[in-house]
Amino acid sequence: MAGKFITLEGGEGCGKSTQLKLLANYLRSKNIDVVLTKEPGSTEEGKTLRELLVTGDKDKFDAISECLLYYADRRLNLTKVVWPALKENKWVISDRYADSTEAYQYYGYDKRVDFQTLQSLYKIVADDFKPDLTVILDMEPEVGMRRSFAKAQTMEVKELRFESRQIEFHHNLRRGFLEIAKREPERCAVVDADTDIETLHKRIVEIVENRLGI
Repeated sequence: MAGKFITLEGGEGCGKSTQLKLLANYLRSKNIDVVLTKEPGSTEEGKTLRELLVTGDKDKFDAISECLLYYADRRLNLTKVVWPALKENKWVISDRYADSTEAYQYYGYDKRVDFQTLQSLYKIVADDFKPDLTVILDMEPEVGMRRSFAKAQTMEVKELRFESRQIEFHHNLRRGFLEIAKREPERCAVVDADTDIETLHKRIVEIVENRLGI
């Protein structure tokens, strides 16, 4: 079976990391070789970029500088993790990918980065490559933010650069993800993430089975 590239997307606190691991375990139970990755920070070099991007003052970068850092990380992820794995017919599941950049840099920031600029950068970094399936975990931003801050307190997480923004920013993110899904329904599937972990996992498995024919 040829390798597949699945991405999990959504706002802060929607449960992507947990669902990523559960989906990987499910696929492995089907004798599918799975590689897990994330953006930013999937490579050694990317870890340095992640530290810059998700910690510290929320306003320390202008929009273009921030966007370029994300695309540098994406290129590293593709060339060192995603494409080599797919070449070996492995399945790759990524915690965030390009839809997050569009949602955060274009919708979240009230269109601070021009849409065509984002498209041009993607073409340079990834050409015509796209995920085989994108699952968008959708929930009310207020719910996600409560979850995110609760996790930060229990785990002493310092990656709160985006959580520190006003709730309007997170509503813009949600709108962005939903508009992306509406624009590309053949690639994207939206699932209600405001439920228990096991119910959400089962729904994601159904989507993967139906879309990718496991």
